[in-house]
Amino acid sequence: MMPSDDDTPTDIKLRRKSRVVAITYADGRQHSLSFEYLRTHSPSAEVQGHGPGQEVLQIAKENVTVLGMEPIGRYAVRLLFDDGHDTGLYTWKYLRELGEDFNTKWARYLERLAGIGYERKPPPTSV
Repeated sequence: MMPSDDDTPTDIKLRRKSRVVAITYADGRQHSLSFEYLRTHSPSAEVQGHGPGQEVLQIAKENVTVLGMEPIGRYAVRLLFDDGHDTGLYTWKYLRELGEDFNTKWARYLERLAGIGYERKPPPTSV
């Protein structure tokens, strides 16, 4: 299925210093998705499982870095993370969903972490 024009970004940038992928759409919407959010919500089977209810909670990803992005045709991008994860294909539609549903998805992720007693570690501060 081809993404709609509304889902196709007009610009996508890797911002290493602020640790986000910045995405702009033709309708003027913009999303800045953190590396941690993208890694913990990867569309890969390693994260999503092979069916409903098989999702694998990702922990200790607070300081993960995106090393690069590879375009996949005209419909997706592959993100290369410093923890070796590189199997998720982030379609334009999925990136849009991650941006539009950020508050719900992030809150659910934090609830799941709290449910196992995991406390997120703040990123190291520079000296």
